[in-house]
Amino acid sequence: MDPADRKQQQRERFHADDPAAGPLTTDQGVEVDHTDDSLTVGERGPTLMEDFHFREKLTHFDHERIPERVVHARGAGAYGYFEPYESCAEFTRAAFLRDPSVRTPVFVRFSTVQGPKGSADTVRDVRGFATKFYTSEGNYDLVGNNFPVFFIQDGIKFPDFVHALKPEPHNDMPTGASAHDTLWDFVSLQPETLHAIMWLMSDRAIPRSYRMMQGFGVHTFRFVNAEGRGTFVKFHWKPRLGVHSLVWDEAQECQGRNPDFNRGDLWDAIEAGEYPEWELGVQLVPEEDEFAFDFDLLDATKIIPEEQVPVRPIGRMVLNRNPENFFAETEQVAFHTANVVPGIDFTNDPLLQARNFSYLDTQLTRLGGPNFAQLPVNRPVAPVRTNQRDGHHQSAIHRGTNYFPNSLGGGCPAHAGAGQNAFTHYAERVDGHKIRRRSPSFQDHYSQAALFWNSMADWERQHIVDAFRFELGKVDALAVRSRTVEQLAKVDGELAAQVAAGIGVPEPAERATAAKGASPALSLESLRGAGSIRTRQIAVLVTDGIDPEQVASVREVLAAEGATVEALAATDGTVQGSDGERYTVDRALPTVASVLYDAVLLPGGPVGTPPTTADPDAMRFVRDAYRHGKPVGALGSGVGILSALEPEGLRLSTEFHRVVTDRGVVTETSPGAASEEFTRAFVEAIAAHRHWNRPPVRR
Repeated sequence: MDPADRKQQQRERFHADDPAAGPLTTDQGVEVDHTDDSLTVGERGPTLMEDFHFREKLTHFDHERIPERVVHARGAGAYGYFEPYESCAEFTRAAFLRDPSVRTPVFVRFSTVQGPKGSADTVRDVRGFATKFYTSEGNYDLVGNNFPVFFIQDGIKFPDFVHALKPEPHNDMPTGASAHDTLWDFVSLQPETLHAIMWLMSDRAIPRSYRMMQGFGVHTFRFVNAEGRGTFVKFHWKPRLGVHSLVWDEAQECQGRNPDFNRGDLWDAIEAGEYPEWELGVQLVPEEDEFAFDFDLLDATKIIPEEQVPVRPIGRMVLNRNPENFFAETEQVAFHTANVVPGIDFTNDPLLQARNFSYLDTQLTRLGGPNFAQLPVNRPVAPVRTNQRDGHHQSAIHRGTNYFPNSLGGGCPAHAGAGQNAFTHYAERVDGHKIRRRSPSFQDHYSQAALFWNSMADWERQHIVDAFRFELGKVDALAVRSRTVEQLAKVDGELAAQVAAGIGVPEPAERATAAKGASPALSLESLRGAGSIRTRQIAVLVTDGIDPEQVASVREVLAAEGATVEALAATDGTVQGSDGERYTVDRALPTVASVLYDAVLLPGGPVGTPPTTADPDAMRFVRDAYRHGKPVGALGSGVGILSALEPEGLRLSTEFHRVVTDRGVVTETSPGAASEEFTRAFVEAIAAHRHWNRPPVRR
C-alpha cells in the first residue's frame, strides 16, 4: 500500500452513509414522513412545541457554526503527499525526511489573515501556508506564511498587532483590508514591523494563485539527528509554476467579479488533474555559526539572505485531492506549531514560543474541547495510545485503566524504550535572570527592509510606492501618515519622498540612503519559473465572421502546452465563422473580465474584414489586459483592435507573414492559420507572465 494513501483510507472509515440510501430520519433514527411544514393547530394556528422533528432540525441548524478563526479565517485546503529527494539523516532523525521511497500524506490549508470567512480572496494581506504531514511517527505541522518574516519579534505583542490590523472597533471596518488608521498607527510606533510591511506593500501580498505562491516556515527551527546534534533550519516552499502575483487594480476588480478567485483556482486545477506542486527547501546553519550573522537567527523579522546560505532542495509536495466536505475538513483542521516529530525541535525565538502556547489554546475554544485530534482531518495515521479520556466530543468508548503507572492494565500504554522512536527534546543549556528585556541583537529594524527595497525591480518599486500611497491615503490621522513616512525615511530616503509626495505630508528632513546590497532571490523577476504555461487561463475574443482556422491553430498549441482556452463573445451561444459554420461561445463578455485571465488572443476574419472595435466590453477587456502587462496576441484583422487603442511607440505587424513581438504583444497580419513562429512567440510571452514598461494606450 502506498503510504500516501493511508490518510485517504482512514478518511473513508468516517464517510457518512449516502443520504439517498433510505428514508429521512431524525437524529435518533426515527423515520420522518414530512419535513416541509411544522406541526400546528389547524392550518393557520400556532406551532406546537411537541413537534420534536421541528425542534431537532432548528436546534441543529442554530448550532451548525463554530467560532471562526481569529486570524486566517478564510481558507482553502487540499490533500496530497510529500516525498524527499534523498535521505536527510545527516541532519534529522525525522522518518519522513529519511526515506526517498516513502510518500507521506499531507493536508495543506491556504488562507488570508485579516478578513472574516466572508471576505474576498484577493485582498492585500499575508497568506497562510500551513502543512500537516501525517507521518509514521505522528503529525508534524509546518505552519507558515507566504512571507518569510513576521511583523513582530515577541509573541506578547501579537494581540496588539492583530487588534490594530483587524477592523476598527467603533465601526467594524474595513473588512479584509489593512488600509486604516489603527494598523498604521501601530506600524508608525513599532519599527520592527517595517520589514514585513515592505512585503505587504509589494505584489507578494496579492498572489495570482495559491499554486504560484511561495511558503516559508518564518521561524528558525532546529533539526536534530540520531546522534543528538542540532542544526538550525529555515523552511522554504517553492512552487513549480513559478511565483506570480496580481497587480493591485486587478485584485480590486477580482473582489467584485469573483471573490473566490484563489479558492476556485486551486479547486479547479486539482479537479482537472493539474496537480499543484512545490519543492521543499531548507537553509541549514550549524550550531557553531549561530552568531555568524549581522542579525539574530531567533528574530522572526529577519531572513537569512540566500546569497549567504543557499536554499537546499530536499523534497517535493503534490496536492492531488480536494476535500469532500469543506466544514468537516478545511474548516475543522487544527494546526499547531508545537506538533513536531522526533528530529524537529524549537529554538528560543520568542514569537515561536508564544505560538506554541497560543495555537493549542485557540483550538480548545474553536473546536469545543480537547478531543479535536479525533476529527478525521486531524487524526494521525500513526497509532495513538494515551490516557486522556472524556471531555467534549469524545468519540471513543474506552475500557481499562487511564493512568500511569498501572498494573491492572498490564502497564499499558508504557513508555517508549531507549533507542526507539520517542521524541527527545534537544539538550540545550539555558540559564539567566528573569527579565523583561529584548536582546540588543534584535534592535536593527531597517537594514533588511532596505535590503528588500534594494532587491526590487523598477516596476516592483513603483508598485510598492503606489501601495503605500493607497494605504496611507486611507488614513485619516495626518500625524500617523507623517510618522510612517519618517520611519520609511530610515529605510530609504527616495522611497519616503515618493510616498510623502502622494499623501500630502512633508518630506522628512532626514533622509537615509538605503544600505548597500541586494538579494535577487527576493524579486519576482527571479522567480518566474521554468517557462511552463500549464493551467494559464487564455481568453480568445470571437465574433461573427471570425476565421476559425486562426482560432483552431493557436488553441491547439495552447491546449497542448496545458493552458485552458475559452472563447468569449458579446453574448452566450454561438458565433458564425467565416466558413459559415457555428462555433460555441464559452462565456459572454459581460460575465467575465480581463482580470480573470492570464492572456488574450485577438483572431481576425478574412482579408479586408474590419476589426470589431464597437463592442465596449471587448475594447475594455483588451485595454485592461494590455495595461496590466499581460500577453496579448493578435492575428490578421485582430491587429486592428490593438491599433485602435493607439499604443504610442508599440511595434505591431504591418506586413503579411511577418511576426512582431514587442513587450509581450505578439502580432501577425497574415490571414489563415497562425504560423509556428507566432504560436511559439505567444507561448513564450505567456510563460513570462507579465511585461512591464509598455507605452500607454490613448483609448
